[in-house]
Amino acid sequence: MAGVLDTVNQRTQLVGENRLELLLFRLNGKQIYGINVFKVKEVLQCPKLTTMPHSSPVVRGVAHIRGGTIPILDLGLATGASPIENIAQCFVIITEYNRRIQGFLVRGVERIVNMNWSDIQPPPKGLSNDNYLTAVCQVDKEMVEIIDVEQILSEVAPTRQDISAGIVDNSVTENAQKHHILIVDDSSVARKQIKRCMEQVGFATTVLCDGREALDYLQTLVADGKDVTKEFSMVISDIEMPVMDGYTLTTAIRNDSRLQDLFILLHTSLSGVFNEAMVKKVGADGFLAKFQPDELARLAIETVQVQSE
Repeated sequence: MAGVLDTVNQRTQLVGENRLELLLFRLNGKQIYGINVFKVKEVLQCPKLTTMPHSSPVVRGVAHIRGGTIPILDLGLATGASPIENIAQCFVIITEYNRRIQGFLVRGVERIVNMNWSDIQPPPKGLSNDNYLTAVCQVDKEMVEIIDVEQILSEVAPTRQDISAGIVDNSVTENAQKHHILIVDDSSVARKQIKRCMEQVGFATTVLCDGREALDYLQTLVADGKDVTKEFSMVISDIEMPVMDGYTLTTAIRNDSRLQDLFILLHTSLSGVFNEAMVKKVGADGFLAKFQPDELARLAIETVQVQSE
């Protein structure tokens, strides 16, 4: 695996082209799993782990890497399977999600594949671990399961869900109740978090699961004679989504004269690699790393206040 991520900074060329690159890996069996390369900082042989008392069983220990202490999560245990054994012979995928750095313990790392998001599909019903999957795809005639890391992290290290006191008052709620927000995210955990946050402010919400579903929905509204800027004050969209990602959704909205004035916020766990150039390239109005309820609430409140003036 030496050098497998050496060109990760060049991968921004995939932005807006509905493409992604997956790092493929295995846990205990033959099943292949995938994770978006954009979320991967490093892949290394499992270092010595220090056990942390009173931590979740999923956390096999912490590793001291490049001057930092990083929790190492066993993805086998996290997805309801058996723990990974002989960890000294295994690998750790160091990732950044939701402004946190953690390592995922895996049996072996395969390779990186370039995929089109249109080839990434929601998981079929009935899979034994579908609660921990966000999508599936075919690579060389084998099914690759893409793990819903946000689901796992919400169980292992829950984050605060409620908005702090003092951010929302009666005047804020009164104004928010005049506005409707479209939420687009493939993770059931993220959808619930964002919906709860927005409804605590007072906004009405509509929730959809991917960019294609959202684009079709918006185009149906305008075909029916609706003004989407009056229907929705804001679109809050994830970036990583099967079928159509958030970059491509944003580009499609900006290229449609009937939709192009919608306010679009990209709200994603891709915090480690995102930059302003990407926002500008696809034409989004803003970016916010998941999940900080106070920041999300403040941004939504400020946006509708400007629209109301």
